[in-house]
Amino acid sequence: MTEMVISPTLTFTQPFLSAEKQLFTPEAVNFLHTLVVRFAPERDRLLKARQQRQQSYDRGTLPDFDMETISIRESEWQVRSLPQLLCDRRVEITGPPDRKMVINALNASVNVYMADFEDSLAPAWQKLIEGQLVLREAVAGTLRYTSESGKIYQLRSDPALLMCRVRGLHLDEKHVEWRNRAIPGGLFDFALYLFHNLQALQKKGHGPWFYLPKTEHASEVAWWREIFRFSEDHFDLPRGTIKATVLIETLPAVFQMDEILWELRDHVVGLNCGRWDYIFSYIKTLAQHSDRILPDRQQISMDQPFLDACSRLLIKTCHRRGVLAMGGMSALIPAKDEARNAWVREKVQEDKAREAGNGHDGTWVAHPGLADIAMAEFDRQLGKRSNQLHIRRESDSPVTAERLLRPCRGQRTEAGMRANIRVALQYLEAWISGNGCVPIDGLMEDTATAEIARASIWQWIRHKQILSDGQLVTVALFQQFLDQELAALRQRVGETAFQHSRFNEAAQLMTQITTAPELISFLTLPGYRLLP
Repeated sequence: MTEMVISPTLTFTQPFLSAEKQLFTPEAVNFLHTLVVRFAPERDRLLKARQQRQQSYDRGTLPDFDMETISIRESEWQVRSLPQLLCDRRVEITGPPDRKMVINALNASVNVYMADFEDSLAPAWQKLIEGQLVLREAVAGTLRYTSESGKIYQLRSDPALLMCRVRGLHLDEKHVEWRNRAIPGGLFDFALYLFHNLQALQKKGHGPWFYLPKTEHASEVAWWREIFRFSEDHFDLPRGTIKATVLIETLPAVFQMDEILWELRDHVVGLNCGRWDYIFSYIKTLAQHSDRILPDRQQISMDQPFLDACSRLLIKTCHRRGVLAMGGMSALIPAKDEARNAWVREKVQEDKAREAGNGHDGTWVAHPGLADIAMAEFDRQLGKRSNQLHIRRESDSPVTAERLLRPCRGQRTEAGMRANIRVALQYLEAWISGNGCVPIDGLMEDTATAEIARASIWQWIRHKQILSDGQLVTVALFQQFLDQELAALRQRVGETAFQHSRFNEAAQLMTQITTAPELISFLTLPGYRLLP
């Protein structure tokens, strides 16, 4: 018999079956409730401040360095020293906490696996619960998976280090309510992972290590700092036990890097250059600026001035303050075709050589098959060193706001617009079906890349852009291309598969988030309503 839990503290709207009962012990629920009561109200204020800043950008203001915090940027200070285990993170792999994927990721030739409850996970209830149980088994060393053919997967004796990326500030966990409102999704992820794994991690000599996504302002990591401190006191842990890497994947955050490190100085171990979300944030932040419109996504590479400036400033800032500067994700994945695979390997090698040469301390890959290429490039650059903290980039010319905001040149084409529609359509269908990490046309797509696809078209419509062949980008043109791409997809997958899919719902969702009068801040917000 199932049971619905309605406690005097939190209301769970899903039945408690065996898996839920393992996670939601009275002690775990009490810890989660304590965090929600103490920190959820401030989350709401932080989100309101985000909206106010965006309204200012929409009125014509451009992001810039904050003159009120110039003393933090110009004075000499460093964060708390890095734990020895976290000094060498030259290759990291990411992905959702799926049982087989977690085993393969932890067994890959990498230093770190980041279990992702954010961009690569569609947060259906069962996915979240299974993900937490999988990570608990991974920490305990008991994680196993048996395929339908009977093949057994299990962890090697020395798996990669485990980190956990919680959901961003804007995301709710709708299945748990406090005072008739959904609680913050990030608090839900953090509380369960910390509560259930703290002792086992410490026994291994590891610790609770997190990734914090979608940060836009130092005040937001100050919120996490207080959550970390409270949790350390709650479990009688030394200050600084909980560690975090902060993703610099929004345009406002690149102007706040020193301040972010300062606020989180007891806990931060690095910043990560999240290139795909950064491109999306550039479009979103400057959505109303007709002189800041980006070209086809395929033409936006890391050598573009605004992305290169972000990477170099991140390295310089991190190394000055004593933390690691992590590079970005290569979304390419191995191909079965030999010629295509050779091209993939060459592109990944070029990308990782550029990051290592610039001074990054590590990088991300999306597939275990590319880990060795990335590792070879960082091994070549680092030699016997654990990282590149010695590279200060002191001879660089100053990275100005103008350089960080400079739009990149390139064309807007029908082929690029159609590619955006195909990627977003297929990704949205997978996401609302519960799969947040999808290989499409040789790339591992997640929420960030789908966001670029739909936000680009929204901005092209908003500012009446003309494609390279002379077509004016309008709602009608978008709808025409969408209908055609949907029909082509229907023919490709077959009628039976199409009827059992959610492509029609995905097309409706894409229309909503691409043609709305105001740019919807995240596709996951309306998309979440379509998830169980």
